[in-house]
Amino acid sequence: MSQSSIRPRDVTRAIARQPWQIIAPTLIAVVLALAYALLRPTTWEASQALVVRDEAGDRLTRPGKFTHTDEMKTSQETILELARSRGVLSRALTEVGPPAANRGTEWPGEQDLEALQAKVKVTPPKGAEFGKTEVFYLKVQDESHERAVLLTRAICRHLQDRFAELREAKARSTVDELSKSASLANDALASATRALANLEQRVGSDLAELRMLNELPSGDSDLRRTAIELEKELRAYRAIQTENEEFLKLLKAAQVDPDMLLASPSVLLKSQPALGRLKDGLVDAQLRTGQALGTMWDEHPLAKGAHAAEAAIRQQLHDEIAVAVRGVEADLRVNGDRIRDLENQSAAIHGRLGRLAAVRAEYANLVTATKHRTESLKAVEHDLAEAQASQAAARATSLINLIDSPDAGTRPLGPGRTTIVLAGLGGGLLIGLTIVFLTIRPSGQTHFEQPRVAARRVSEFADRATGLTLKQALQRVAGNRI
Repeated sequence: MSQSSIRPRDVTRAIARQPWQIIAPTLIAVVLALAYALLRPTTWEASQALVVRDEAGDRLTRPGKFTHTDEMKTSQETILELARSRGVLSRALTEVGPPAANRGTEWPGEQDLEALQAKVKVTPPKGAEFGKTEVFYLKVQDESHERAVLLTRAICRHLQDRFAELREAKARSTVDELSKSASLANDALASATRALANLEQRVGSDLAELRMLNELPSGDSDLRRTAIELEKELRAYRAIQTENEEFLKLLKAAQVDPDMLLASPSVLLKSQPALGRLKDGLVDAQLRTGQALGTMWDEHPLAKGAHAAEAAIRQQLHDEIAVAVRGVEADLRVNGDRIRDLENQSAAIHGRLGRLAAVRAEYANLVTATKHRTESLKAVEHDLAEAQASQAAARATSLINLIDSPDAGTRPLGPGRTTIVLAGLGGGLLIGLTIVFLTIRPSGQTHFEQPRVAARRVSEFADRATGLTLKQALQRVAGNRI
């Protein structure tokens, strides 16, 4: 051990020789700590747990729950700003009144509001993140325990009222906006409805057909089916008319030569059964005549009888052909009238279909526009009803609910007076020991060497504190410059 080292007896000798080096700093620190403990104002912090919910609205499932955490965070940030707003704090200070020290002054002043703003905090529960839970705390600090509780209760009450006013103002603005939107949507719907009504009046009795054509993608309607049936019936009558005309030509030719009737088609004979029977009779008569002439001469009575029978059948057939001609001509006239009637009906129906086709696109656009504007008006009216309900419920209900009552605890914030005095005592002893350590003179050291030794000790103490020697420090500086 060197002669400049400090030994325990050197420390005790220095304290015994100059005890005020420890006593004086200790007394000063204790007195200052005691004065601070006695003069320091106590700070009480009252805490009120709050829970916020979302508006129920028209949600069928989980009404009052936030659909997303961002909505909850936005709502809580709004509450945070309202809790520290001047309006809420001014109302709370006016309700609670000034403290005893501010009696007779204007209340509340600007400094009072600024001071209270610094003492109001909105924090999440311990271990939670702000905006992740519906529960949060409103904390208010004051020098009085009772006043901190009163301020917390007043701020919570006015916070609820201010939040309700904000909800009502937002709902009122939304109602005004939606009312104008509903008025515009109603006017647009009325305009589309008038245009649609005018078009339907022009259509008249074919309105049902037009609606059916517009609603059915295939375009099939009663009028269309009627037109198709008329076309079928018209084709059938025209075929019959053509057939009757051919029959008439054949019958007129048969009037000149009854033998031509033998080559007539079976369709004619089916339509004229009397002619068919006479044709068969004529054929039989011709067969009998041929048989008679094959065995007899012409003057034979049987041959003459066969000729007479054949002649009679021919005459009867001629008369029947004349009757058939008149019947076919009558059928031609009737069928011609029916064909003309069907043609007129078909032309009328096609004309109606043409008029409907001309207005179908316009009608479809008007119907679509009317439906769209009806749906838009319905949506706007639904939103308007929701906004009106929200406006009515803004004052009746509160989205901010209190949990229990404000609690300020049993002890103020910060360390107690005993702790402050003990801390002052410890600080004073530490200062005194530091002074003794810096001014101590080891055994065998002259009085003139003492300052140099003290400086060396301070340097060594600093080196040990930083972990670097002077040489290392110079080398590091030189390295940095390089």
